[in-house]
Amino acid sequence: MALQAGRDILLKISDNAQTPAFVTIGGLRARTIALSAKTIDGTSSDSIGNWRELLPGAGLKEATISGSGVFKDLASDEMVRIAFFNQEARNWQLIIPNFGRIDGSFIITQLEYAGNYDAEASFSLTLISAGALGFVAL
Repeated sequence: MALQAGRDILLKISDNAQTPAFVTIGGLRARTIALSAKTIDGTSSDSIGNWRELLPGAGLKEATISGSGVFKDLASDEMVRIAFFNQEARNWQLIIPNFGRIDGSFIITQLEYAGNYDAEASFSLTLISAGALGFVAL
């Protein structure tokens, strides 16, 4: 992956329509994605040399996305706010230019608003995966 500006990473939320449209939620100034896979220990008294054996493909996978920035408009702010207060599992997209797009269902587990008196209001949020994720190389 070539060097690129962090500002080029986009986070989009679905409008939950039959044929969904994805809306960029705002000017994200910081964002991270963490992919994790827990393992299941299948070690038994029959394990050769008492070496731990892991069951392939049996563990729990999870993705966490965090970001902060400013909403680009009232519509994107409202979509995020509704999804949070209703604890809706919405489809989201994380687009990483020159790498790929991660698609899937996420629930907002944390939503914060902040601001200084002489600056714009900002937000931060955390999403946790709520189902299988897809990846499309770009």
